Amino acid sequence: MTRRKARELAFSLLFEQKFDLERNIEEIYDTAIEVREAEDDSYVREIVNGVLANREEIFSLIEKHSHGWNINRISNTSLSIMQVAVFEMLYTDLPLKIAINEAIELSKIYDDEKARPFVNGILNSIARESSGKQIDEQK
Repeated sequence: MTRRKARELAFSLLFEQKFDLERNIEEIYDTAIEVREAEDDSYVREIVNGVLANREEIFSLIEKHSHGWNINRISNTSLSIMQVAVFEMLYTDLPLKIAINEAIELSKIYDDEKARPFVNGILNSIARESSGKQIDEQK
């Protein structure tokens, strides 16, 4: 499985969990492997488990950089995309610019067109803070 496909599956699992709070992520993951015939992948597990293990920090950063938006007002789609990106930015060796670009690509597929600049702005702000350097803005 490519990293892009792994990221997409991780996004979909995190998104799905927001609507099925009684099931843990392992159950959702196992069902996806069985029903959707998704490939079992260690990077998907790393992202999903990493997002959940660092949920408070990731949510806190997203809310901090959303400039006045309560995290509960952010769409589940945008929030799930940003969770994956922030995890990759902070806890993997993926370059920040690539993590942001991959999030924008997911946003183009799954999110509203108007959400892209919002997602991009938040992720760039987090990247600047975490790295102390300017990140090229994505379109």
